[in-house]
Amino acid sequence: MEKKRSSTDTSGRKRFPDGFRNLQARQEYVSYIDHSSIRVRTDEKDPNREDHWHSAAEIMLVLQGEAVYTLPDKTYRVTEGQILIVPADCPHSLKEKEDTRRVQLLFEPTYLLHLRDMSVMSPLIKCPIYLDSENDTRRQIRELLLMVSSCYEKKEPMWNSLCYSYLLQIYVLLGRRQMNQETPLMHLSDRKAIDTEIMNSALTYLNQNYMYDITLEDVAAYAGFSKYYFSRMFKQFFGFSFSEYLCKRRLEVAGDLLTHTNRPIQEIAIAAGFGSVGTFNRIFRASKNCTPSQYRAMYGDF
Repeated sequence: MEKKRSSTDTSGRKRFPDGFRNLQARQEYVSYIDHSSIRVRTDEKDPNREDHWHSAAEIMLVLQGEAVYTLPDKTYRVTEGQILIVPADCPHSLKEKEDTRRVQLLFEPTYLLHLRDMSVMSPLIKCPIYLDSENDTRRQIRELLLMVSSCYEKKEPMWNSLCYSYLLQIYVLLGRRQMNQETPLMHLSDRKAIDTEIMNSALTYLNQNYMYDITLEDVAAYAGFSKYYFSRMFKQFFGFSFSEYLCKRRLEVAGDLLTHTNRPIQEIAIAAGFGSVGTFNRIFRASKNCTPSQYRAMYGDF
């Protein structure tokens, strides 16, 4: 069977059968097809990917050969049967041997964090995970990744949601594995100081009201804490600050509206909670290194 080849369109984007890859300096923008938020690469290979990062989390399952990932703190040699998960926004480079066969999965992790139970997994989702030892957890995750790959290839109805259901199972396995280890995600004393139900409730409130002019004080009051205590607790619990999460959530919504609708930029700015086009343009450009209009031109479905 002839392998699908990439090409370049008139805007300079590198086109692949399932979307675009646009590398601006070291930041890569991953696009998706059919209103999805997941990509699986099997035949598509770049033997030497220089240092870069993207908003998508990346999972590598090596079926044959070797893939060498270099992250800021460590180099991982991923060999047959092994799995590496690179968190979103983590700089990394990749080198693969010519005979390497693998399943490389990219997905937007924020969709998982919107689930109440998964919000406590934020620290785990933000860390590299290297599964190098043969055990039941790795075997189960390997099978789930192969199921994701098969589901992605077939593109049957509701395939994106089905792929995320497999991803959810993967992170449930990882979470249970972490809880059974001697060193948990947070120290026990810290866990006792945090009411999980309250924090999940606050996150749900934030996700339901991001489009309004809500503040740290509003969400802290909803949770029943002072803004100073709630701010520290939010950062400790989720791994990023309240303002960082709110901004990421609004940018995520804006990105979806830009790529999947033809609504005016001003309308999108309001719908995503930015309040004004000027604020939206400034924050969007600082995050994406392009304007909302340029982003739509690069990744729009129409």
